[in-house]
Amino acid sequence: MKGLQAILHQVEAKYSKGKKVDFKAGDSVKVHLKVKEGEKERVQIYEGVVISRGKDGSRETFRVRRISYGVGVERVFPLHSPSIVKVDVTKRGVAFKARLFHLRGKSAKDSRIAEMRATDSKGLAHDTTEVIAETEEQKVAREKIAAEKAARVAEHAGKAKAKPAAKA
Repeated sequence: MKGLQAILHQVEAKYSKGKKVDFKAGDSVKVHLKVKEGEKERVQIYEGVVISRGKDGSRETFRVRRISYGVGVERVFPLHSPSIVKVDVTKRGVAFKARLFHLRGKSAKDSRIAEMRATDSKGLAHDTTEVIAETEEQKVAREKIAAEKAARVAEHAGKAKAKPAAKA
């Protein structure tokens, strides 16, 4: 059996791509595909969440799910296919299972996956977003909205006190 497996690995090495893409179930990806229409060839992007990876070697596949016009669409891609130009990982997800088929029955908000946050050397999570200073116009607008909200809350509290208490 070892001889047969060695031959299989040699054949698979011939057809597999040299680079390995590092993603797992729960990650959001953009798959860049070559699409041939007549004599023209173009690159089309399929964006979604990886819900599973399967098989091994040159037969390795991954399944991507996305919502298109309110309908869930899944597509299985062979990882080493010549029609795949590249796979970009847009967001790392925190998934506790290797296969996320339970997302099929979920609606948009229920099917969200938590985003993995960057950690420092001590293992503490920190936000990597850049802080931009607030402009004077933004500050004035924020204070105006806060004042309007406070006035609505005070008005609502005044109406609640004016109502007579219901007798038991």
